[in-house]
Amino acid sequence: MAARNKARKRAFQILFEADQRDSAVQAVLADWMRLARTDDRQPSVNEFTLRLVEGYAEHTDRIDDLIATYAVDWSLDRMPVVDRNILRLGAYELIWEDETPDAVAIDEAVQLAKEFSTDDSPAFINGLLGRLKELKPGLRREEQ
Repeated sequence: MAARNKARKRAFQILFEADQRDSAVQAVLADWMRLARTDDRQPSVNEFTLRLVEGYAEHTDRIDDLIATYAVDWSLDRMPVVDRNILRLGAYELIWEDETPDAVAIDEAVQLAKEFSTDDSPAFINGLLGRLKELKPGLRREEQ
């Protein structure tokens, strides 16, 4: 498994855990980092995972607003927790991580959905992130 793929999976797990615990992602990230230093069974948090989680944390409200706006007939609260957090991570990487090609950000999110969610989730995630990709130039202008 490629290093970035593992990093994305860890970032997703941190977002998911924070959502389940109703905690700030930064607090869960700090827990993961502390555990990695004291327990060799705990995977380390590499720089890319750190960048994804901190980037998401910086844009949380905007990301949730975008997902809520463009997820037709689905509110954030009604979405499965797994899908919601895959979408959060995918939206962050798609819109704000310029190093990652758009197609890669979407494909990686779809792969996470195939591994961790329902049979219908990959298509839902692909469709919503595809829509955000179309709107990305305008979304970036709105940020500035």
